[in-house]
Amino acid sequence: MRNLKITIQYNGSNYCGWQKQPDSLGIQGTIEKAIHDITREEVKLTGSGRTDAGVHALGQVANFKLENAIPVDKIPNALNSKLPKDISIIDCIEVDGEFHSRYNAKGKTYRYLIHNSMYRSPIYKDISYHVKYDLDFDKMVKESKYLIGTHDFKGFMSSGSSVKDTVREIYGIRLTKQEDLIVLEVEGNGFLYNMVRIIVGTLVDIGRGRINKSLKEIVESKSRSECGHTAPAHGLFLKKVDY
Repeated sequence: MRNLKITIQYNGSNYCGWQKQPDSLGIQGTIEKAIHDITREEVKLTGSGRTDAGVHALGQVANFKLENAIPVDKIPNALNSKLPKDISIIDCIEVDGEFHSRYNAKGKTYRYLIHNSMYRSPIYKDISYHVKYDLDFDKMVKESKYLIGTHDFKGFMSSGSSVKDTVREIYGIRLTKQEDLIVLEVEGNGFLYNMVRIIVGTLVDIGRGRINKSLKEIVESKSRSECGHTAPAHGLFLKKVDY
């Protein structure tokens, strides 16, 4: 029995999220079906973490156990021949039998796209958050630096999570702007439920002038009501998982 680690890209627009659900189309179940079609084996695909409905991935990681002797270098193309065009396996390697995509992850990097323009874009509509209001980009960059380091991010977590420890470390955060597209990338040792989307919503509200408090004060408050809105899911990408 081999333990195989795959790296996956997907556009999450047509899916209920990563997790397999009985009455909805999920990424996990779609890939498991493709593996069965190729190998005739029922497998359980373990992801590095769940992504919500509409969220995309540039480098989601998952692993599964397989008896079939198909060479690892043949697996990506074999699976891609069975997968829809909005999901692609971009790498496959054999790993130690104890490897676990979720529990062995040491950090993640997320990317979020903001389309800051008066008019909506048919090109960016499914992969970015359209914000038509003027944003103070320099202020957003300056305030974002207060997120770096180890903090209690309790205020940046949506309700419905059972997580007790809300302390996380942000290794780095970067905002760049090219014409009307703002790209935020944030790297950390872990993220709370909707944490990145609340960070983005808070920075947008700061950039619009709707929030006048410093992000340092907002973090220290540990209060969800002090933060901004939750940015929509379709602007979010899981960029990379570190092991």
